[in-house]
Amino acid sequence: MSAASGRAPWPRVGAWVAIAIIVAFLDQVVKALVESHLAPGEVFRVTAFFNLVLVFNTGAAFSFLAGASGWQRELFMGITVVAAVVIVVLLRRHPGERLFCIGLTLILGGALGNLYDRLTLGRVVDFLDFHALGWHWPAFNVADSAITVGAALLILDTLLAARRGARRPRKSHARN
Repeated sequence: MSAASGRAPWPRVGAWVAIAIIVAFLDQVVKALVESHLAPGEVFRVTAFFNLVLVFNTGAAFSFLAGASGWQRELFMGITVVAAVVIVVLLRRHPGERLFCIGLTLILGGALGNLYDRLTLGRVVDFLDFHALGWHWPAFNVADSAITVGAALLILDTLLAARRGARRPRKSHARN
């Protein structure tokens, strides 16, 4: 890290981006496996509360805007590109904050995985299907899981930072 700028050198940022690309690649590998073994809408029961099911989502999380006429694809791709740029900038500005960077990297990897689906298929491949007691969670994928874990790590990082800050003695502004 450059002491003068407080920014990580590009190779260090590149390592975080490489990890994000690996997450996106793993997402794509798992999606390809599911697509090669299940027909659209086909359900493979794994447990009493978990199925694999091949579904396609033209919307965002929880099928938000899935019923729209198609304009949402470009909107979600644009949001993803802007978010990716912001994440790379944040990775460069906060190189010493490991938990923060891991969270951002997972979010970036998941976003890239779903972006690839939108670019190549026009929709996102979902397949993880949880249900219990008559309640059904919308199907999701590895990329969505990475985004969720990344967001949880960012929340944890914020809580830990606040806790560390609360333990520090306050600076006195009184003159002696």
